[in-house]
Amino acid sequence: MKRLLRLYFKTSLVLRILIAFAAGSAVGFIFWYLSRTTGTARTPDATLAGTVIPYILPFGQVFVQMLKMIVVPIIFFSLVVGASSLPIRRFGHIGVRVILWYLVTSLLAAVLGTALALAINPGSGADLSAWEKLAEVKVSQTEEVAQQVSPEGTLSQILLNLFRNPFEALAEGNFLPIIVFAILFGLAMRVLMEAGDEQQTARLKALGDLFEAARDAMFKLVDWVLEYSPIGVFALTIVNFGLYGPSIVGPYVSVTIGVVLGILVMIFVVYSALLWLVTRHSPLAVLKRIREPMIMAFITRSSAATLPVSIKTAEDDLRIHNELASFSLPLGATINMDGVCVHLPMFAILAANMFDVHLTLGSLILLVMTTVLSSIGAGGVPGGSLMLLFIILESMGLAADQVAVIVALALGINPILDMFETMNNVTGDLVCSYAVATNQGLVDTESKGVFEPTRVTS
Repeated sequence: MKRLLRLYFKTSLVLRILIAFAAGSAVGFIFWYLSRTTGTARTPDATLAGTVIPYILPFGQVFVQMLKMIVVPIIFFSLVVGASSLPIRRFGHIGVRVILWYLVTSLLAAVLGTALALAINPGSGADLSAWEKLAEVKVSQTEEVAQQVSPEGTLSQILLNLFRNPFEALAEGNFLPIIVFAILFGLAMRVLMEAGDEQQTARLKALGDLFEAARDAMFKLVDWVLEYSPIGVFALTIVNFGLYGPSIVGPYVSVTIGVVLGILVMIFVVYSALLWLVTRHSPLAVLKRIREPMIMAFITRSSAATLPVSIKTAEDDLRIHNELASFSLPLGATINMDGVCVHLPMFAILAANMFDVHLTLGSLILLVMTTVLSSIGAGGVPGGSLMLLFIILESMGLAADQVAVIVALALGINPILDMFETMNNVTGDLVCSYAVATNQGLVDTESKGVFEPTRVTS
């Protein structure tokens, strides 16, 4: 037993996670297959999977809850330390670059998603009555999603949420006001340190050291949580594949292929090209270093839950300075949703084909811009893009019952698409952080064993 435990902990964490994912997929598919003889797709609770999974699910939920437990204090302590460490002028310069990068990649993702949707043309020639029958299973869930959509609109709601009671935001895990408050608090410390007397500066530096120590303690907690991750991944994978199996992919093959293809293009073409243009480093070498948070994002389907792993990878493996990583990654987990920008146009074109909506060049441009702006509020939680479908579809002039059909269809395939979307989002956050860090000299090149990507020459 001791020998097995030693072998387990000596094995690479990434390999352990991959093995857990493969094993969980196999077990989940077995449950799903056996459930076909004991229940139906409309009554999953009566199936074998519905009987066994409630006992397995808590092991996966514990993993996600542990990640969520540490993500808020990591964001707060890291942002305060980062904002108070940089001179005011440089902080503003770096912040503008990060935000512009996120906006540009979101725009590219929306254009790519729209182009692929037009090329694949999902739903063309489809039998509307058959699609509506398929959507009946999820209509009740559609109403629940609709209730979560703010009537004030995504952009206005984001602006209102920027400045809230910080203690309330910390308790609720509301990332935007936490980010704003932590940055402002850190900047206030920096301004006082630059303008204050010697005694005041000493007190503020001591306060900064306290926050830094708290952040380091949180990173140690991340290590402990990651040791549990293979068990959590194993349980979550059984749940995902045991309940849904491959059956939900069949009716949506064209949509699935389009979204997955778009995300692969974003990661291996768009991000890689931008990374090479800015850093002249091998994109594959960078992607190899961030595979752990990419896998974690794929499994948890949550950018927010993956954030502790992303920050740790950025600092330990990419050697990005904390003052940048602690700012760009939490911000990216909140506003950078490139996977959503690929996903939403696919269902918009599907809706246009199903309900015979004529799309002009102007309406396609409006679709791209609406997708980019609405994606800012996607949230970074599993299924966050579903709420945005209401905004996209209503902007196309669809009636409420037509919107309900499309959202109901999206609910059916969302668990699979959400895995790829979240992996795309987290990859984009890390690529942006590394590119800006390299450009601004915020990569530690003096540490022993530092990551030095292969420099590609043209």
